[in-house]
Amino acid sequence: MSEHEAALEDFLATTGALYDATRVRLLKFLDRHGPLCVCDLQESFGMIQSRLSRHLKILKEAGFLSVKRQGRWAYYAIRSPLDRFRTAAIEEIRALPIELPELKRLSESCPIQ
Repeated sequence: MSEHEAALEDFLATTGALYDATRVRLLKFLDRHGPLCVCDLQESFGMIQSRLSRHLKILKEAGFLSVKRQGRWAYYAIRSPLDRFRTAAIEEIRALPIELPELKRLSESCPIQ
């Protein structure tokens, strides 16, 4: 794959990841609350684990998220640093009047490293 084709594939993966209301809400939620355990996201969004994991995987592969594993816990956060395009996308998401669920923490006893 050429450099130009790779750049196009990266762009399409990034924009494709944003073409889903749940993923946009997850990005805004993580941007607002910082690193969160999958169990906290699952509880907050009332979503089954397999569906949530699929959305998180797409966002991670699109370059928006990082994941830290700590024992049996996986914490997702907005990746830092982000490139110019992803930073602009996050800034636009911040400005959207999106209703978000209340943060419901299950992992309070597990410190984030």
